[in-house]
Amino acid sequence: MIINSELEQRGNQFPNDIKEVRQEVDTIYFTTLNEVVLQLTVIRDSVIRFRYGTRGILEDDFSYAIDTDSYTGYNHLELTENKNYHIVTTAKLIIKIEKISLQTKILDKEGHLINEDEIGFHYEESFTLGGNIVKMGKRAHPGETFFGLGDKPVHLNLRGKKFTNWATDSYAFGKDTDPIYKSVPFYIGLKEKKAYGIFFDNSFKTNFDFCQERLDVTSFWAPGGEMNYYFFYGPSMSDVVANYTHLTGKPDLPPLWSLGFQQCKWSYFPESTVKALAQKFRDLRIPCDGIYLDIDYMEGFRCFTWNKEYFPDPKRMIGELEADGFKTIVIIDPGIKIDPDYWVYQEGLENDYFCKRADGPYMVGKVWPGECAFPDFTNPEVRDWWAGLFKDIVGDIGVRGVWNDMNEPAVMEVPGKTFPDDVRHDYDGHPCSHRKAHNVYGTQMARATYEGVKKYVYPKRPLVITRSAYSGAQRYTSSWTGDNVATWEHLWIANNQVQRMCLSGMSFTGTDIGGFAEQPTGELFARWIQLGVFHPFCRVHSSGHHGDQEPWAFGDEITNITRAFIEMRYTFLPYLYTMFYEYSTKGIPMIKPLVYYDQEDPHTNYRTDEFIFGNCILVCPILEPNSKGRRMYLARGTWYNFWDNSIIEGGRELWVDADLDRIPMFVKEGAIIPRYPVQQYVEEKVITELKLDVYFKIGKEASQVYEDGNDGYDYKKGRYSLRNFNLTGKEGELTIQQHKSGTYDTSYDTIKLNLIGLSFEIKTITVDNVEYDLNILENDGKCLKLSKNFAVVNLMG
Repeated sequence: MIINSELEQRGNQFPNDIKEVRQEVDTIYFTTLNEVVLQLTVIRDSVIRFRYGTRGILEDDFSYAIDTDSYTGYNHLELTENKNYHIVTTAKLIIKIEKISLQTKILDKEGHLINEDEIGFHYEESFTLGGNIVKMGKRAHPGETFFGLGDKPVHLNLRGKKFTNWATDSYAFGKDTDPIYKSVPFYIGLKEKKAYGIFFDNSFKTNFDFCQERLDVTSFWAPGGEMNYYFFYGPSMSDVVANYTHLTGKPDLPPLWSLGFQQCKWSYFPESTVKALAQKFRDLRIPCDGIYLDIDYMEGFRCFTWNKEYFPDPKRMIGELEADGFKTIVIIDPGIKIDPDYWVYQEGLENDYFCKRADGPYMVGKVWPGECAFPDFTNPEVRDWWAGLFKDIVGDIGVRGVWNDMNEPAVMEVPGKTFPDDVRHDYDGHPCSHRKAHNVYGTQMARATYEGVKKYVYPKRPLVITRSAYSGAQRYTSSWTGDNVATWEHLWIANNQVQRMCLSGMSFTGTDIGGFAEQPTGELFARWIQLGVFHPFCRVHSSGHHGDQEPWAFGDEITNITRAFIEMRYTFLPYLYTMFYEYSTKGIPMIKPLVYYDQEDPHTNYRTDEFIFGNCILVCPILEPNSKGRRMYLARGTWYNFWDNSIIEGGRELWVDADLDRIPMFVKEGAIIPRYPVQQYVEEKVITELKLDVYFKIGKEASQVYEDGNDGYDYKKGRYSLRNFNLTGKEGELTIQQHKSGTYDTSYDTIKLNLIGLSFEIKTITVDNVEYDLNILENDGKCLKLSKNFAVVNLMG
């Protein structure tokens, strides 16, 4: 044990005795004799903010991560004290602050310890850089596990590892590479089956140690800024993630087509190549909604321009693609080519919009176009200007989505691969160096892009994709996990990264299916497609330098498997869209690791491969070559094998057969899964019938289906359809109740119930108290067609 005096000799300083306590409504200030201030704010009964200042000073309070519309308010707040502690009590928590040290203990209402400081807040004056190195040490308990932290390419459980958050262009990263593209300083702890979360809202290079250096201590620190963190209490992981997502913001619904399949490569050009690609998708009947143009569509890699040789009339081309069901998405990078004849550079220069070095010259760095200047996206005036640049490309030419790359920001031919630390930023009126702005740069670029695309694609909805992100980026943008590699290890990484991003508030995420660098085998591509169709963002992307990576590039067998799984995704679109509705309204992750799904089961703390797609479908990808199946863990409960409808009890490991045309998939008993017919693109067909796969169970289960106009903003005025279904199964009886809300009138008039696993033969059918003839049953008594407005259907054996 290192005692305080020894630590102080190393330059660490600690709070000492509390000399003053004052309360201002929801905020309590504790000040020590050596002028350390703890500002404790009760945001909700289970969400507490801890903010520390030294020399009696708290910085200007500003954060890019916090959603200004996030709900706050608590039911109870009481401040008391005893001999050793000041005690803050809310409706859900008891927070004890030690009088001689400011160290805190957080307990639930029953007095069970949830989280406690080890040495707590301490700091070191940084005389070389200015400001403080701020540090926090927390005690870790035996069996405590840790999850979250964004896109880290490691085992889901973070215990025993150490991480840095510094957005980094990490081409061909590998397992355990750190840091990579995103900076999400939020993690979830699970102690004695109770969950809590910590969000260290500090945009400097933050560091986290989960019991690596000392087996019983977790710590987080940063070389600048404030010790400013939010504590979330569950006790369920779902409460922690939802509260974090509320705080940092939830996205609007995307256009439904953006949940369809997308095809990308570096690069599709000229126009004839793009048109041939689109034609091949339609000829082979492989559904696809989006085609991406990489940097070669531009004139000399200048953003917001078109190469007239490759794309002589982009508006016509994009219109023709749109007529065939393809949306066009283009890449836009932050580097603006230094060229006096280039209008974007001229405007930026005239208005002083580019980042500068400390002594005044512009920040110059080499990227694809050569020497570039970089807009300061932390300046609101620059963001407005940038948004306006999309008028032509989106508003006139018809591009439907924008993909922001290289926005860590990435710079070539320099050791750190990014801006030097002395670059200056506006930081929305809080001027700072790049040390503070680096991690938020990509998110602020995506934000500016989002505002532009949203404005000029109106009345449609925008799609923005980003590579770099900080907490809160989900308000503006979807993301992908960056430049991965076509290897089996990367398939494992892909599965982990998307689960982790979903836990970290950023559900609208996917990976470069098949791998960006190098070339996959047909088998690897097929297995990756099988995983990728269950990711919220579903896009094939490759560097194209090692060969083609379209669905038909690997021979007929792989083409047929790929088509079948992409078709499956399209049939699941209403289920996927309902998942997104739950995410955008309640902050529920679209994909749930098993530990989120069942934190009470100790086995789930150590599982990485299996996940829950939405609420009811358990998926386990095949991650090794030449596999005819695999061992996997089936979560507790009763499940139907998706492929043959056999019923299996969970809570155990089992072997599952899975030839190359299968992925292990299980559906929870009692689930009602909405399905559409296969379409080549979203809205190719008018949906004339909603099919519901009803999985019988004895007991009760609730499901819902959300639908709206698939694009546009009418849903915000109540023009949506939300069907809530309650299933009740008994021996020899099944009842399904429907309650519908919203004013949207769906295109279909009938709902078809596909009854799976019914344990009896139907003898009577009652719909809304009217008895029906058994002749209305189809498919040997397994299907029932009803009016879409039925309220109660009752089937009896």
